[in-house]
Amino acid sequence: MPKPTPETLQRLKEIVGEKGFADDERDMAPYLVERRELYKGRAAAVLKPASVEEVSAIMKLAHEAGLHVVPQGGNTGLVGGQVPDGTGEEIVLSLSRMNRVRGLDAENNTLTVDAGVTLAAAQDAARQAGRLFPLSLASEGSCQIGGNLATNAGGTQVLRYGNARDLVLGLEVVLANGDIWNGLTGLRKDNTGYDLRHLFMGSEGTLGIITGAVLKLFPRPRAVSTAFAAVPDVDAAVKLLRIADDLSGGQVTTFELVPRIGIEFVTRHLEGASDPLPDISPWYVLIEMTAGTEMAKLDETMEMALAEGLDTKLVTDAAIAQSETQRGDFWRLREALSDVQRAEGGSIKHDVSVPVSRMADFIAAATHAVSARLPGIRPVPFGHIGDGNVHFNLSQPVGADKDAFLALWGEMNGIVHGIVREMGGSISAEHGVGQLKRDEIAATKSPVEMALMRALKKALDPKGVLNPGKVV
Repeated sequence: MPKPTPETLQRLKEIVGEKGFADDERDMAPYLVERRELYKGRAAAVLKPASVEEVSAIMKLAHEAGLHVVPQGGNTGLVGGQVPDGTGEEIVLSLSRMNRVRGLDAENNTLTVDAGVTLAAAQDAARQAGRLFPLSLASEGSCQIGGNLATNAGGTQVLRYGNARDLVLGLEVVLANGDIWNGLTGLRKDNTGYDLRHLFMGSEGTLGIITGAVLKLFPRPRAVSTAFAAVPDVDAAVKLLRIADDLSGGQVTTFELVPRIGIEFVTRHLEGASDPLPDISPWYVLIEMTAGTEMAKLDETMEMALAEGLDTKLVTDAAIAQSETQRGDFWRLREALSDVQRAEGGSIKHDVSVPVSRMADFIAAATHAVSARLPGIRPVPFGHIGDGNVHFNLSQPVGADKDAFLALWGEMNGIVHGIVREMGGSISAEHGVGQLKRDEIAATKSPVEMALMRALKKALDPKGVLNPGKVV
């Protein structure tokens, strides 16, 4: 693809105005690197359009001139899908200025927003109307709805409400040639052909640019019960999940696995954090149940589930939060797990999923395999085992050289992902493919699936202008 000429850059600047244009290296710097600094790129310019019409005009010009455009939301992605390459010829298109809440229909339980609205702002808009938008991520203060949908984000409440794609009724999308598809419908039933919205959710900006969305809202829970329980092993955690879900009639919203090493990391590096229970356990689970009525007596249901767990030796100790402060303390332990690993040196990441019934087998097999390859390595498996997703992160051996350890990233990925494939799992549960896993998905998907994905890309973006080098 050709590098944008000065004349083309001037035309782009005229589209977005002074506030929406940057070509100075210092001004562009925050948009050119992802948070783990695995990927750093360069760009000819960063564009920040303020409307769907401006996005459309940008793409018409890009299509005409053959420019590469990299869409970007809050730049919180972890696989490099939002970062330009190193040529300095690509254009970054940030949706950050498109941050308007367009409307809320409480009776229809829908919220219509621009793509640049942060997840926290969408949650707050729903909350003010007495409703719930249940997508919940650690980065919700800075991640944006467009990016959440383009990567089909997961989070801590997938068990109850589903992934991002399950929380959307309609989309507005600008196509590679600049055409605008207005699919901002609030209908829950529309059986008139192909469901186009699902083409763009999870496509990571390779098929079109999401500029707006109609989100599903839910009744706001009036009763919440949160517990932190010690369990002897992962198999016990999975069995406890089934007990809790059965006894509550499906009211378990969150079921998170936390290893002992994770608790040690958090209490070591997070000010004010402390052990949730008096005795040390190899594993813990954070459980939360929610209901729409204050009469649900969820604490009693939680007590019944934990009591059955104690009777069957699935639980060794547990505490139910008695206040919002204690509930917040439980959640801080879980939400800090990702960040505190940085203080322990290099960390090799895996965002994988397997059937819930295979979770214990996977963690045992993967732990054995990586430890055999590098004695002293410290696996930190944690996350959303209620929906089969575990972040199987690997911290460097104590005292090891960080750079030498991180040089094993590809090899460790190969070991762990090989076990995932053997168990019928996915090498990307919720973070996406981006650059990091682009070359691996062919080993996971069948030739037919890969051919279909490439056919869709060719049909919707024949010139390859949208987010090249990502996903396929």
